[in-house]
Amino acid sequence: MAPVSIKTVLISESVDPRCRALLQQNGIRVTEKQQMSKDELIAEIKDYDGLVVRSATKVTADVINAANNLKIIGRAGTGVDNVDVDAATKKGIIVMNTPSGNTISAAELTCALLMSLSRNVPQAAMSMKQGNWDRKKFMGAELYGKVLGIVGLGRIGKEVASRMQSFGMRTIGYDPITPHEVSASWGVEQMQLEQLWPQCDYITVHTPLMPSTVGLLNDESFAKCKKGVKVVNCARGGIIDEDALLRALESGQCGGAGLDVFVEEPPKNRSLVNHPNVISCPHLGASTKEAQARCGEDIALQIVDMVMGKKLVGAVNAQVLASTFSQESHQLIKLGEAVGAVLQSCSSSNKPFSQVQITTQGDVMKSSAGYMTSSVLVGLLNHESGCCPNLINVLSLAKESGITVNQAHCASEGAADGVCKVEIVAKCCTYKATGAVQGGVPVLLELSNSVFRQPVRLTGNLLFFKAPASPQLLSSVAGVLAAEGVEIESFSAPSDRSGDLWYCVGVSSLLQDLGALKSSVKEAAQLTI
Repeated sequence: MAPVSIKTVLISESVDPRCRALLQQNGIRVTEKQQMSKDELIAEIKDYDGLVVRSATKVTADVINAANNLKIIGRAGTGVDNVDVDAATKKGIIVMNTPSGNTISAAELTCALLMSLSRNVPQAAMSMKQGNWDRKKFMGAELYGKVLGIVGLGRIGKEVASRMQSFGMRTIGYDPITPHEVSASWGVEQMQLEQLWPQCDYITVHTPLMPSTVGLLNDESFAKCKKGVKVVNCARGGIIDEDALLRALESGQCGGAGLDVFVEEPPKNRSLVNHPNVISCPHLGASTKEAQARCGEDIALQIVDMVMGKKLVGAVNAQVLASTFSQESHQLIKLGEAVGAVLQSCSSSNKPFSQVQITTQGDVMKSSAGYMTSSVLVGLLNHESGCCPNLINVLSLAKESGITVNQAHCASEGAADGVCKVEIVAKCCTYKATGAVQGGVPVLLELSNSVFRQPVRLTGNLLFFKAPASPQLLSSVAGVLAAEGVEIESFSAPSDRSGDLWYCVGVSSLLQDLGALKSSVKEAAQLTI
């Protein structure tokens, strides 16, 4: 990936000073403005290349659409539910978080709530402050030998498991992504939720908030749990259905809850907060000096590494970019964009596109299929009305445009340097192109069954035309170009000499009007690469 130019960054919340310092040390101008209203943020954001937030700033579609220069949104923390990721992706903006910055802090708070639930620590402390000495009222239970169900076995879930195993708890869990053998190596036995609910004495959730996790613990799942089960949520408000939790607490089906997060923060409905069996905190999962220092430092380092073209870490909507940080990938991306641009130009009279097939060939291309597909689409869509495609948003733009995209890879002993073949369908017409990188330069090997004797270097001003093979063809075209004051710099002809064939001329400048070639050729296209 070519380095992204980030010259100015707005920090809209309180982050560790190391964040600003690291960005400034690497030549990035930083402005800190906290507690802005939505309208103030919309007015301010238009001047910045980057935005760094924590969880309070709501980066809505309105904010994103007002950001003319924005290239990256950095979330100093784990979740990105305060950022409209879809709107950012559509605009080609990278959304990045710090996936491990607050892992330890969130895990430790989870453990603290589990222990507090087992021994009624906050309630006993408050009773003491009120002048009471009531030992019987706060009878607790040991964690030793109890079963802890961990829903979500990512970084935080893993750390919670290892700590609670030290208390002699049996840890079971569920995660649709983490392989069973991996979690088993941490001492967590995986199973389906239907099997997990009835076994648990305690349940803690560590999933992202998404449609499939909203209300994961609800009336139905509480009914399947042991009577008196205790639950903890230090992840995101809404994973546990708050109304269902209150009903379970009132009935005794749930024996207590430790809540660090709520659907609405701060919660206006105080029913859960005020319940005697609920221990609540004002979203403190990442509120440690260490976590804030780590998150602030991590987001700055991740932005700097990306700007310097070193690596991409923590991007939640731009996984395609992760493998684009080598010189070879830069060349292949240029190839894909150039081949796409050639096809876009040659098919301009037959738009719109309906299908695109991209086939990579050879060992060099084996790991590049993802970004090659995106780079070809960038070239194809680059001059479409209202389109500003890049590797981040181009797949969604193609989908919105009704273009069916297919990709494939095949091995080839004769294509050691890697070949990219693209076929597009536009108004029932098919156009094909084959390209490769030779000597560090993208070249075109074939255009719609016309195999060039000398590969076309995909750089500079290029004129493509389709015509029957004829000894007078070049002189005829040269005459038209000369009359327009255009010089020929290179010429590539196809190997075949029969039928209508594509030719390419490298020219000093583009023609003012391709119509001047009508008497000499059947089709013509020109572009600058």
